[in-house]
Amino acid sequence: MKRREFLQAAAAGCAACLASRSLFAGLRLPLGADLVSPGCRTSKVRIAKLYLGIPNAMWPTPKMDLAGEVQRYEAEFARMTKDFADVDFFVNETVTEAGASARLAESLQDADGILAIHLSMGVSAMLPPLLALKKPTVLFAAPYSGHEWTGFGALRQANSHLDVLLTSDLADLARAVRPIRCIHHLREAKICDVTTNRPDEAYVRAVADKFGTEIAVVDLQRVLDAYEAVDPAAAEAETQQWIAGAEKVVEPPRDEIYRSCRQALAFESLLAAEQGTVLTADCYGSMYRKLPAFPCVGFVRLNDMGLGGCCESDLDCCVTHALIQGLTGKPGFISDPTMDESRNAIILAHCLGSRKMDGPDGEMAPYLLRTIMERQEGCVPQVRMRVGQRVTQLITTGVDTIRFFTGTVIEAPDGERGCRTKIAVQIDGDAEKLWLNWTAGLHRQTVYGDIRKDLERLCRMKGITLIDEAA
Repeated sequence: MKRREFLQAAAAGCAACLASRSLFAGLRLPLGADLVSPGCRTSKVRIAKLYLGIPNAMWPTPKMDLAGEVQRYEAEFARMTKDFADVDFFVNETVTEAGASARLAESLQDADGILAIHLSMGVSAMLPPLLALKKPTVLFAAPYSGHEWTGFGALRQANSHLDVLLTSDLADLARAVRPIRCIHHLREAKICDVTTNRPDEAYVRAVADKFGTEIAVVDLQRVLDAYEAVDPAAAEAETQQWIAGAEKVVEPPRDEIYRSCRQALAFESLLAAEQGTVLTADCYGSMYRKLPAFPCVGFVRLNDMGLGGCCESDLDCCVTHALIQGLTGKPGFISDPTMDESRNAIILAHCLGSRKMDGPDGEMAPYLLRTIMERQEGCVPQVRMRVGQRVTQLITTGVDTIRFFTGTVIEAPDGERGCRTKIAVQIDGDAEKLWLNWTAGLHRQTVYGDIRKDLERLCRMKGITLIDEAA
């Protein structure tokens, strides 16, 4: 099936799910897909898994059963099925001589990337035919697999599309495919911007050229029509679910919650129709008070589902969100930061707080239903995020630079100053250097986990400059 045919079929399937209200029973990915990335809207990642080894090689031992070693790895892949749920290992071969890797080249033309697993000494001649394809390639080599690792540094330096993992932790097999996954999902992502303003055409072209990501403007009437098309009974069920799940409803009247939830269902329907992955709206600009409700609940719901909702038509944040989803399967938390040098910390605040920061299949964080702080109206979930959690904050600036830093959540403040959802993050680097280096606007995206190494691999393969702002 061709990509466009797949996307059309996926959209039709999503529409059928909406019609049957099967989505409204709970927050889960459309089509019931158990994927770590937005699989309803994009096809699977096609990766060639190649085992490289020679029978009776001296290292790791001439007694090694090559087929048995492959099965040991295959058992690990089977154990980590969920980590590869959006991956199609469409080629799964054991390569035992250089000619075999050359013969495989034709079948790898449509691959998104290659995962090559080093099993024994004597594989060096197998690598050049694979690297000549210029596909994103990750070479996984466990200790004792052979002496070739001594040349991998030079090989990596000569091939920007190659990265290498030298590790005994087989869980790193899942990490190995992350940059390939991200490149694939970015290529098939679509950002829908609800606005009357035209985005900068040069930026739209640059994003399409660099990542393959489409940015499309959606007019207000499309949202209003989708809102009216939502079954009121489904909207009521969604409203009851949000109220029942909240620790407390503090300010928003029930009608505000209902309109927010009905609009949330409209957003999902709209994304399905547009075959989109991320939705944003010019909520404080051209769309202010023109939508049936503030878009916050709808954006959070999309984030919870493994799709994306971003504030204020911030396209840099939308691209970053799609990148994070493709890389980790988790949503970003968009924020308006403020500094606290006394704790070497930064406070990340936004009224829109994602409830499922561990991804669609993760636990839902506790939340209150509040108004938007600076507006004192609307409906947003104030989310209590996890203290002690490692996080990475990042932003794509243009298409050739990613600025980031890492840290640890030391507090989830609950004061009335600043936006509703807040986390204080103790910075791994230096707070003063961070604010001195700060550029490219206010908003950033924060994701659970230290993803520095994942970013390094992705940026290497895509020719992106990675800057640690706190270093």
